[in-house]
Amino acid sequence: MHQLTITTLWFQEKADVGSGCETGLRQRPRPRTIFQAGLTAHSKLCNRESGHSKQDHNNLVMLTFAHSKPLYSLSEFLSARHSEIKADVQRSPSRQIKVMPLSKILNHGELCLIYISAPQDNKGFGIGELVWGKIKGFSWWPGMVVTWRATGKRQASHSMRWLQWFGDGKFSEVSADKLDSITAFPKFFNQSSYTKLASYRRAIFQALEVASLRAEKTFPPCESDSLEEQIKPMLDWAHNGFLPKGQEGLKPRENAGEHTSYDCLSDLTPDPLVATFHPLFEGGLCLTCKDVYLEISYMYDDDGYQSYCTVCCGGREVLLCGNANCCRCFCVDCLDILVGAGAANSARDLDPWRCYMCQPLEQYGVLKKRHDWSLKLQEFFVNDNGQEFESPKIYPAVPAEQRRPIRVLSLFDGIATGYLVLRDLGFKVDVYIASEVCEDSISVGVVRHEGKIQYVHDVRNITRKNIAEWGPFDLVIGGSPCNDLSIVNPARKGLYEGTGRLFFEFYRLLSEAKPKEGEDRPFFWMFENVVAMNVNDKRDISRFLECNPVMIDAIEVSAAHRARYFWGNLPGMKRPLCSSGMDKLELQGCLEHGRVAKFGKVRTITTRSNSIKQGKDQHFPVIMNGKEDILWCTELERIFGFPVHYTDVSNMGRGARQKLLGRSWSVPVIRHLFAPLKDYFACE
Repeated sequence: MHQLTITTLWFQEKADVGSGCETGLRQRPRPRTIFQAGLTAHSKLCNRESGHSKQDHNNLVMLTFAHSKPLYSLSEFLSARHSEIKADVQRSPSRQIKVMPLSKILNHGELCLIYISAPQDNKGFGIGELVWGKIKGFSWWPGMVVTWRATGKRQASHSMRWLQWFGDGKFSEVSADKLDSITAFPKFFNQSSYTKLASYRRAIFQALEVASLRAEKTFPPCESDSLEEQIKPMLDWAHNGFLPKGQEGLKPRENAGEHTSYDCLSDLTPDPLVATFHPLFEGGLCLTCKDVYLEISYMYDDDGYQSYCTVCCGGREVLLCGNANCCRCFCVDCLDILVGAGAANSARDLDPWRCYMCQPLEQYGVLKKRHDWSLKLQEFFVNDNGQEFESPKIYPAVPAEQRRPIRVLSLFDGIATGYLVLRDLGFKVDVYIASEVCEDSISVGVVRHEGKIQYVHDVRNITRKNIAEWGPFDLVIGGSPCNDLSIVNPARKGLYEGTGRLFFEFYRLLSEAKPKEGEDRPFFWMFENVVAMNVNDKRDISRFLECNPVMIDAIEVSAAHRARYFWGNLPGMKRPLCSSGMDKLELQGCLEHGRVAKFGKVRTITTRSNSIKQGKDQHFPVIMNGKEDILWCTELERIFGFPVHYTDVSNMGRGARQKLLGRSWSVPVIRHLFAPLKDYFACE
């Protein structure tokens, strides 16, 4: 029995071309315009590559329907549509609607957007068509027209098409004037290249294999294992015009078992349309959308709001939630498509407008917040199944009488948050070696912990010999600088350049500190970095560390947002984050006497002074004597969980102290991660 599924489809009218599709609850991010009651609309340019607008209402028809069984034919589809939408299509009989197979999505029981695109320059060669293509410096080569999303690049320019070449699977942007149908086989087939180049033979074989599948053409079995012998009857068929069906038989087919524009061209196997669930709303995300959601869902602008839409992580025009404690925004397209036509205009008239994460748990059009969205959000970031790794070794708890003081190596130590938490938890610390280059950070550690931390300066200067002399270590922790990894930084250099390369110093020293073969002792480690990083950088880090990270947001145990990735083998890293009686969950609890909080929670506090301001109007978060005021340093320290005046050393000013705190870890989060170690090491 099939689950009740609500599906929204966009159809783009275009005659005599093939069609492709993209799935997911998002579109590629666009420059955005902010709308909010009482706020003059203005444009904000974003560095993300633009995508196809979902608001092209002249060429698109939106069809929303509910169904309880798979739909395969146009008649079944039409019978299930809303009557008013049916009437709209009937008023436009010139539109050609091409229906793709829906069984994969419908059986999945999830919501999904299917976007079927077609060229708008009347030059043909739609997505999925088999063609010959020509680029400068190369002879004519067989390929398939693909959607720009499959390339991971931008949209094709006017009169251009994205091709994926048979043989090597690479992508090229090719002028439509340099394309011809695969049926022009006798004209473009190069016998000399076929004889000399194995790559050309492989490309021809793959192209004809796809063509034969589409045309339902079968060939007599070949007893030889030779590729040349297997392809010979295919070549004869192609040279004779692909008879009996000809060009008509080579069009992208709509049967689920055939290779179409939504299939994976690299291995010629179908690509699942819905890759995972949407973490906040009932529905699904395709693989491309999932990667972008992982990258930028925790990306915030200077106004403190999300950079892109909560639903689709895209959007050119967004509405900001008017709830003082919410930093979410929703794009106009998602409201008009998923909630209903005119929903965006209705939202603009409300002052304040509360977003669908703040409103009661109801269904708004096809948009319905998950009742367990907080857990699903954690699961979404934990279960990034792009890579699978073996579970980390589980060490048995050490009997109380055998536990000894812990020995720690802390890389990129900052203001000694690790040492502070270990002492707060009652651990006996035998050795705490800290690598840190910031003199202000070192001053805080030296003064506040009375010289009990041994500083060794630059991590790049630590050798294998040093590790052997200082060790053995029971715990290795660190978080390399994130400025060249954070997607918020438009000048970021990535994992392999700039400060991003310092991750490999952590990996190097972690490898040196691990127990040698034959050593049977508990050994733990943890690496931290920003969530808003390129998904490929994240997966490279995971590949080196041989585990996927957990995402933890300090908002659950403090008065400020602070989402971070944590890799490691600490026991219970994936357990739910729970606040304790000592955690200050509201901003008011962090303020000095006589000061009143304007907000319950604040946005992520960074090294930048303007990160203190809140909301679309950039308000200061505190009222004192009837006037707005900034957060004082002691209040910032309470928000992060540090003791009052913790950073008040060596006559540092307010700006310097905020920079130290903006680079630090949240104390309650680290306490949550370190607490299970009490079963392994001696405590007071």
